[in-house]
Amino acid sequence: MKLRYAIALSGGIASGKSTVASLLKLYGYHIICADEIAHTILDSSAKEVIALFGDEILSADCSDCALRIDRQKLGKIVFADKVARGKLESILHPKIRKEILQQAQKQESKKVLYFIDIPLFFETKHYPIQQSLLIYTTKDLQIERLKKRNHLSEQDALCRIESQMPLEDKCAMASYVIDNSGSLEELQSAVETYLHSLQKLKI
Repeated sequence: MKLRYAIALSGGIASGKSTVASLLKLYGYHIICADEIAHTILDSSAKEVIALFGDEILSADCSDCALRIDRQKLGKIVFADKVARGKLESILHPKIRKEILQQAQKQESKKVLYFIDIPLFFETKHYPIQQSLLIYTTKDLQIERLKKRNHLSEQDALCRIESQMPLEDKCAMASYVIDNSGSLEELQSAVETYLHSLQKLKI
């Protein structure tokens, strides 16, 4: 089942992918966001995840009738342990993929280009999408942004970055790359240039 009108939007942690997604929305493009879907599915799969990782990942304000996972606590475990991360992904990824494909089918019927924001698009290779847009930045900027945004230590920030495929490798696989190492104005200009190039895309 090929997603003919879909474009995969991907990047690394703190590369600026969400900012680009917001810009694409401003230009009228529909975005399916894997992270938003993942958050919903994590909540609905709380019992399975807690059974795997224990009560220490529970949010401090949760109750028995409404189990809530503390994503920071869970993240600290899975980003430091590849085996634990694989176990979590085995629970969540099939459900995330199913929901993304269901939403994508609705968009396909409209026969207009849309984007699917998938952080691990190149790692998983689970999606039948031909075109991809990669948001690139330097590792130093990723670390700086993660420390500021997520209040992480440099070591924890680096651990999260290195849990993913290097951005340089993704660049070689992407249909189009936008470098987000500069200002917001430069990023917006690069997005506009990219969108102009889509007019030549044969679907």
